[in-house]
Amino acid sequence: MKLNNEEREILDHFNSNDFELDSSKNDVHSAYARNTLKKDKRINIRISSRDLEGIQRKAIKEGLPYQSLIASVLHKYVSGQLTESKG
Repeated sequence: MKLNNEEREILDHFNSNDFELDSSKNDVHSAYARNTLKKDKRINIRISSRDLEGIQRKAIKEGLPYQSLIASVLHKYVSGQLTESKG
């Protein structure tokens, strides 16, 4: 398998025990996991296939189930951490 420069650098750091995990991402994922356990209501929504596929792609990049990503976005919006773009 052929590695690009970035992949080779990551592998070199890992093999030399000079590899550090990004703790900020771990904190984010831990928060998502905690919030997942707190959920006590179920909703059903209808969205376009295109939007659902886009959400699923973004969730894969974040390493989350897509339902958790949707719940996180909704939570951020209602708590004021995510605002609607006016533009």
